[in-house]
Amino acid sequence: MLIVHIADITMFYAPASGGVRTYLDAKHRRLGLTPNVRHSLLIPGASACEHNGIHQAPAPPLPFGNGYRFPLRLAPWCNVLHELQPDLIEVGDPYLTAWAALGARRRLDVPVIGFYHSDLPLLVSNRMGNWFTPNVEAYVSKLYGNFDRVLAPSQVMASKLRRLGIDNVHVQRLGVDLATFHPDHRDPGLRAELGLPDDTRLLVFAGRGSREKNLPVLLDCIQRLGKPYHLLLVGSHMPAHVPDNVTVFDHFRPASEVARLLASADLLVHAGDQETFGLVILEAMASAIPVVAVAAGAFREIVDPGCGQLCAPGDGQAMAAAVAQVFERNVTLLGQRARLHVEQHYSWDSVVSGLLEHYRAVLGYSNLPVRAHA
Repeated sequence: MLIVHIADITMFYAPASGGVRTYLDAKHRRLGLTPNVRHSLLIPGASACEHNGIHQAPAPPLPFGNGYRFPLRLAPWCNVLHELQPDLIEVGDPYLTAWAALGARRRLDVPVIGFYHSDLPLLVSNRMGNWFTPNVEAYVSKLYGNFDRVLAPSQVMASKLRRLGIDNVHVQRLGVDLATFHPDHRDPGLRAELGLPDDTRLLVFAGRGSREKNLPVLLDCIQRLGKPYHLLLVGSHMPAHVPDNVTVFDHFRPASEVARLLASADLLVHAGDQETFGLVILEAMASAIPVVAVAAGAFREIVDPGCGQLCAPGDGQAMAAAVAQVFERNVTLLGQRARLHVEQHYSWDSVVSGLLEHYRAVLGYSNLPVRAHA
């Protein structure tokens, strides 16, 4: 029996990391239970080691990097890939690990898929200005033009890559853990825990408090709404000075705790206008709460009108109006529709089954399973 060995390689994997780790962990679990498939994951660590198919290559920690490590040497990564002898490699970031995978392709004669999880030109321009944008775009075009297939999590990201001259781009959406994020995790005591009346209309945002999340828009929105509305901010690097009707949990929370907070709120608000996908929106919908987000980035693709409402980007007044309209539309019913929507379209099983189709196409193998098994 032919066993197909898939190897993922990325530096986007840390104790407090977000969407890429969520995707890789879900994929690793499901491929581990799928017949005829072996899955290995190669990530940075303090030293070389392996456990349960997860291999670590030494890489120094990034200063103030929340546990992220940045590889500086190609050799350790190339050596592990050579030892693993995979049939296909998937790359999860555009840095040194991507070039290690391409180097392994030359040695092993195997295809390499690049998953474009982050918008690198936009990321650089946000932090360093537009001076470097042409050079970064040329780098992305050169790197991703080398892959046998490129995956993007949304149509907006796929379109950006095609504008850079990368033609072999396919949309592969991400998913949500329907058991971890579930309305059964609702905690009726959360409002009392926060010192709020039972009739409080509780909004929530969970994620990093980075600049591109546009948290000032959320603060403007909640200040305009006033009581009985209250906003809960959950995650690292949250603002210290907030309106009276805002509570801040300023540190990383495990998925189980985020699930409790989401399921116990009335709706999620998200002002980020540069999102490549937006996993927290799916997590909120899986928790049976609707979403108010801005009509920008990938949100226009994943926020179904029956599950919430979009508003103009960068406008706290427009977001406040959208929040009020959602409550007028029946928050509970919208939340129930949101849960049904993600069950139908965004389970991790269906996502990994979609990945298997990409692998079948690139490898030319007919004996790969058609569906993943959780």
